[in-house]
Amino acid sequence: MTTTVATRRITGLKPTGELHLGNLLGAIQPMVRDQYTSDSIVFLADLHALTVAHEPRQLRENTLRQATVLLAAGLDADRTLFYVQSQVPDHAELHYLLECTTAYGEAHRMIQFREKAGDRSDVRLSLLTYPVMQASDILLHDAAEVPVGDDQRQHVELTRDIANRFNHRYGETFVVPRVVTPPVAARVMDLTNPTAKMGKTTSSASGAIGLLDPPALVTRKINRAVTDSDGIIEYDPALRPGVSNLLEILAACVGGSPSSVAADFRGYGQLKSGTVEAVLGLLRPLQARYETLARDPGYVRGVLAEGAERARERTAETVFRAKRSIGVLT
Repeated sequence: MTTTVATRRITGLKPTGELHLGNLLGAIQPMVRDQYTSDSIVFLADLHALTVAHEPRQLRENTLRQATVLLAAGLDADRTLFYVQSQVPDHAELHYLLECTTAYGEAHRMIQFREKAGDRSDVRLSLLTYPVMQASDILLHDAAEVPVGDDQRQHVELTRDIANRFNHRYGETFVVPRVVTPPVAARVMDLTNPTAKMGKTTSSASGAIGLLDPPALVTRKINRAVTDSDGIIEYDPALRPGVSNLLEILAACVGGSPSSVAADFRGYGQLKSGTVEAVLGLLRPLQARYETLARDPGYVRGVLAEGAERARERTAETVFRAKRSIGVLT
């Protein structure tokens, strides 16, 4: 008799800003779906939130709120290892060991560092090294797959480089992960600037649909979304980015491809109405469940604490293995 071992898959979300529709379609829905077929790990990367100026109380509130949203969206802590990064010290310990096998130039070449740091002299050192922390997050769990959008692909490639180099120098220690990308809506764009990704901290107030936005606000944002001037409804991200973004969102909500759902609409008003209906259909049950969970924060904290305890049992072995390989006395 052959036993099938589920593929281990890991996803981290940084608790800054409000989770939005792009997060739901591109990351949260796939992780909820995949928890039934894979060995899933989901963590809230609060240590990564320290790479920029932050308010401590707000960070704690954001972390608890995002945990509540994820549970409301269908994350099952009995199926998914779910915890907060800072509650598992092995993330930080492995981070240092991996820094000792990573070159400065590798970290400095990361696109997001160059975009965020610019010419500023007050940029935090952790902003430079956080891709190595991401490598630690992934390698700590021997994860085989990392679901990410195109903007994070470079960081996973760095993780692969670090793992391969460590294995070559010190012996087989880490599983080398691979990138997996959702086929639809992996990169939902800003409603007011459809050439830029919808972001928790980078989008304008009207450009991102928050998962906890009331229905009237969701409707207003979609109705004011940028389209094009010729009235043609066709999926063509290069020539018609605004319309294509709405089609991408709609397809991800109802199923099908952006090109196929385009055939159902004859005007921008109709397209926007259809998109509103589809998005609200997705958000209503999530928001109802969130309201229930938010009334009992102790329950959510308990779920996270139990997840962190389970994670520490696993990650301690990985750190021991890495320390033994690199030459630290164990």
